[in-house]
Amino acid sequence: MNDELSPEDELRLNVLFNTELKAVRIDESNMTLWALTPQGEASVPLKPNERSDRYLKRVREMLSGHALGSPGGYPVHLTRWTRQSQAGLSTQHLAQLLLIAEEEAVVAVVHSPALTDELARYAWWCMPTIENARLMLMRDVVCQGSMGRTLAEFLVEHLAFLHEDDVGILDTVAVMLYSGVLTDAERLSIWKRGNSRNSYYVAFLELQPDTLPNPRPARADHPTVPQLAGNPYCTMLEKALSGQGQTFLATTATILDRPEIQEVVNHTLNALAGWSAPLRQTDEAARAIARAALLAAEPQFETDCAALDALAAVDADTVRPIFLKTTAIGSLMRRKIQPVVTSLLDAIAVLRRQP
Repeated sequence: MNDELSPEDELRLNVLFNTELKAVRIDESNMTLWALTPQGEASVPLKPNERSDRYLKRVREMLSGHALGSPGGYPVHLTRWTRQSQAGLSTQHLAQLLLIAEEEAVVAVVHSPALTDELARYAWWCMPTIENARLMLMRDVVCQGSMGRTLAEFLVEHLAFLHEDDVGILDTVAVMLYSGVLTDAERLSIWKRGNSRNSYYVAFLELQPDTLPNPRPARADHPTVPQLAGNPYCTMLEKALSGQGQTFLATTATILDRPEIQEVVNHTLNALAGWSAPLRQTDEAARAIARAALLAAEPQFETDCAALDALAAVDADTVRPIFLKTTAIGSLMRRKIQPVVTSLLDAIAVLRRQP
C-alpha cells in the first residue's frame, strides 16, 4: 500500500497551501478538491495512485496536518466529537476546521455558538444542506448578517423537498420566522402551504400568533367587549374576537382536526397555552372575580368565558400521559386524543360563532 500522494497532487496541494485558504471541500464522485480563496474558487483534480477511499484519507491527513498542525494527519478524536461540544472553540479554531474537507468538522462549525457571519458563508460553501441552513439561521449574528437572506431563500426554495416530513417542516418554518428576514410575500407563500399540509401553520401560531397572514374578519360583537383594566377575560375576549384572534382560532382548529404526528399536537397545544397566557397566569380566585365583573357588564359573553377557560386549561402536558403509552400517528393517534381535542374544537366553535 502506498503511503504517499502522487507527486503531482502533493505539488499542487503544497502550492495551494501557500494561498490564503478560507475553506476546502472534496467532490469524491469526481475526485476533485475545491478550495475557496479571496480570489475565488480553485480546483485540484486528484490523481490517485491507490484505492480511492484510501487515497482520499491521505489527502485529508495532509489537509489536517497543514490546517491543524497535527503531525499524524486528521485527529482521530474529532470523529468522536458530539455536535454539542463546540462551546469552547474559538473563531480561529472553527476556521481551521473548514480547511480539512471533513463534513463532520463542518457540522461542528455550524453548531458552534462562536459561529460568525463570515464563517457561516464559508461553511455554507462547504456543505449547503437544509439542516445546516436551519442551524445557522438560529444564530442572531447570521440572521442579521449577509448570510441571513441567502439561507432563508434557500429554505423557501427547498420547502417542497420536505414533502411529508412534518418535523422538518416544523423546524424549517420556525427558523425562517425566527430569522426575521422573510419578505411578506415569502411569509404568505409559506402560510398558504398549510392548505395542503397543516404542519406549516404551527410555527406561525407559536412565534407570530398576533400577526398571522390573511387575517379573518373580527367577530361582529368585538366592539362590545368591555374595557375593564387588568381583567384577563376582557383581555382574552378582545384578542379572541379580533380578526387576528379569529384567524388564530380557526387555524388551531384546522390543525387539531387532523394532525399527523404527535409533535404537531404538542407544538399546537403549547402555542394555544402561550396565546391563553393572560388567563393561565391568573390564579383561580382572581379569575372568578374578573369573570363576575365582565359578566355584570356584558352577560352575553358567559359561554365565551367558559370556552376561554377550556382553551386555557390545556398544553402539551395534557396529552403527555397518552403519548407516553403510544407512538401512534395519523388516524390512530387522532382517535386516542379525541377526548381532549373534541372539547377544544367545541370551545373554538363557541368563540368563532357569530352572535
